Amino acid sequence: MKALKQVLGGNLQQYTMMLALVLLVIVFNVASGGRMLTPSNFQNLIAGNAYVLVLAIGMVMVIVVGHIDLSVGSVAAFVGMSVAISIRDFGVPWWGGLLLGLLIGAIVGAWHGFWLSKMGIPGFITTLAGMMIFRGLVIWWSGSISVPVPREFSFFGAGYLPEWGPAATNMNNSTLLLGIVGIAWFIWSELSKRSAAVARGVESPMWASVTRIVLVTAVIGYVTYLFGSGRPGTSFPIPGVILLILVIIYHVITQRTRFGRHIYAVGGNKAAAALSGVNVSKTYFLVMLNMSFLAAVAGILFIGRSTSAGPNDGNMWELDAIAAVFIGGAAVSGGIGTVLGSMIGGLVMAVLNSGLMLMNVGADKTQVIKGLVLLAAVAFDVANKAQGKPSIIGAITARFGGSKTSEKKVESSS
Repeated sequence: MKALKQVLGGNLQQYTMMLALVLLVIVFNVASGGRMLTPSNFQNLIAGNAYVLVLAIGMVMVIVVGHIDLSVGSVAAFVGMSVAISIRDFGVPWWGGLLLGLLIGAIVGAWHGFWLSKMGIPGFITTLAGMMIFRGLVIWWSGSISVPVPREFSFFGAGYLPEWGPAATNMNNSTLLLGIVGIAWFIWSELSKRSAAVARGVESPMWASVTRIVLVTAVIGYVTYLFGSGRPGTSFPIPGVILLILVIIYHVITQRTRFGRHIYAVGGNKAAAALSGVNVSKTYFLVMLNMSFLAAVAGILFIGRSTSAGPNDGNMWELDAIAAVFIGGAAVSGGIGTVLGSMIGGLVMAVLNSGLMLMNVGADKTQVIKGLVLLAAVAFDVANKAQGKPSIIGAITARFGGSKTSEKKVESSS
């Protein structure tokens, strides 16, 4: 057991959700007769859930500061419909429509941020009103009719990495390169962390690091093969690439920047953060602006995949994003949560959806199961924290982030 803890870098219990994700994939693969672990299914899983995972990136920041955004689905639908109508009715080029959509998302976020940061209206109420307003505008403006978007948007919502280079690899070479970069980054990161630990006098056996490298390399290698060996013309989805880029950017923002430290400080103790020089109002404003901007990205990804904007787009998206964040280890009271943890939570929900669909489980029973999983995950995490242990997902992502959220210090904004 001691050796296992050294390989995992901590208590096995702290990795329950990650292990549950792997177990879910294996169970569903066996139960579905091998249909879970196929290139087409995993490509659809990533492309079909990328918009929810994008929303989860912004939602974790909102929840960490102690608020919640109920409007993201409606904002995403409003942006998608605005883009489609501006192109159809006003002759805006497709790229102009895309930029317009991102701008609308930022403006909507500034609107929500104003009511929260300047007027003091809680985010729950502000975004509940936003949900009603923008859902109504979508239906009103569209006339309850779907509006098609140009085929260029399909690249963002349903495109794949291009093929190039020799065919001798029997894989999509873009996907292969992406996998190699991922493996190289992990090896560098693991060895760097071990060197830093040794320099601090912390015991870090080389064999444990090597074992971790071998295991993670095997997983990345298999996933790379899975995405790169599908039918001709397919590879790792472009929505997945966009998601990866956003995850890297926001992981750095939340874990390595002053603004990120301010987010956790405000969520942990708003009064103490203000006394330390943190501009609480500005933090609230930027977090809400960012959330609606990411909702705009999610809306554009969705209309690209569905090839049109519809009046019912975005329904219940906010609940899926919130569930992903809480399954990913965020605290209801704020102050705790990570981007990487939210991705794990979102993938758990995505795998549940995919696996249950492959097993022909109805939508009604799927909702029941997802609700029970959310309740169990949060209850288990709450019980773990009550015993003085760190968040399960927080412990996992702390290993990749280099430090724990609870160890972040507030840096003055002055």
